Amino acid sequence: MPKQLRHRSRSEIMSSILQVTNGNRARVTEIQYKTYLSYNILKEYLVHLLENDLVEYMEGERTFKTTAKGMQFLQVYNRMDELFVSTVIPDRK
Repeated sequence: MPKQLRHRSRSEIMSSILQVTNGNRARVTEIQYKTYLSYNILKEYLVHLLENDLVEYMEGERTFKTTAKGMQFLQVYNRMDELFVSTVIPDRK
């Protein structure tokens, strides 16, 4: 199953939003399409990310950008993801 069509955790969704807003300024519609989220759900996550200083809103441009704290979150999340993917789960018999 493609990664975007399965159930995702909160941290995985936050990570995907931060990746879209990383290095470039992204508008709500761009974030919505690239993260496969509905507008209402995306809005909730953006509020959460803004409250925790993981993204910042550029008022004049109406865009979002990942903050330094958001970059740190992405690095930690990606490292954890690598550890989980590289771990082999033994078969139970």
